[in-house]
Amino acid sequence: MLRLREIPIAFSGSPLDRADHVRSDPAALAELATPDARLLRLDGLAPVLVDEGALEWTTLADAPEGSELVFLGLDGAVACFAPVPPPTALGTPHAGPANWAAMSVLGADELAIYGSARALISWHARHRFCAMCGAPTVLAKGGWSRSCTNAACATEHFPRVDPVTIMSVENDGKLLLGRQPRFPAGRYTTLAGFVEPGETIEEAVARETFEEAGVRVRDVTYVASQPWPFPSSLMIGCHAHTDDTEIVIDATELEDARWFTRDQVAQALEAGDRGEVGEAFNAPPKHAIAHVLLRNWVEQGG
Repeated sequence: MLRLREIPIAFSGSPLDRADHVRSDPAALAELATPDARLLRLDGLAPVLVDEGALEWTTLADAPEGSELVFLGLDGAVACFAPVPPPTALGTPHAGPANWAAMSVLGADELAIYGSARALISWHARHRFCAMCGAPTVLAKGGWSRSCTNAACATEHFPRVDPVTIMSVENDGKLLLGRQPRFPAGRYTTLAGFVEPGETIEEAVARETFEEAGVRVRDVTYVASQPWPFPSSLMIGCHAHTDDTEIVIDATELEDARWFTRDQVAQALEAGDRGEVGEAFNAPPKHAIAHVLLRNWVEQGG
């Protein structure tokens, strides 16, 4: 089994109490929304950090006028909120330079808080109109849903989470890794792909591996998961075995795919820990669950 305490998973383990009993009670939520409640400072979707490399917090008194406020949860007895940015301030939904910089300096608790906040406010900023009737929607339940303002519709909308399978695929002591053109030079990582409607996790692992690399897998097992707020994915880490050795690359998905030995993977991880590039390839960074899957496979030793 994966030893999560020894291999932490970025964006997991938020210390905030999501306090469903509060967000479902407008009166209780209003009582907590005092001017001195905490407000996470953001630049669009990007975190704002203090000099010490921590998240910067202000108070509700500093909230932008007219902004929607998402209730993140309780830190003890103190309510924490985040403002929903205007659509013009969103930028790319994927991780940008400010996000990568924050991942390298934020502690686990603060990274988890930021990840939840980013996923929520990004969803709110992009879902201001009802998908059923087109009427405007308003924030509800402290930001954990939106309600259609058309009384004849009154549809409730909830933040979406997109499941993604990400898998280490093994054959006779070697691991299948691939790279996309957008990756840094030498970077190889585990294959991944969205779960499609009507699929189990195991079926998605098998389909994506075959589509991207032409490899048929068997014996799919779950390893661990990771919330990935760029924009709103749940990475479902799996391990699978295959009897195939020949790789047939889908060039629309991958630039290259190769088999790597356990020693090569271990050396790449060790090099990455030192801030260096591995001899065979450049390993994915620690805050990615792909790194967790590789380290777990190396430590299992078989």
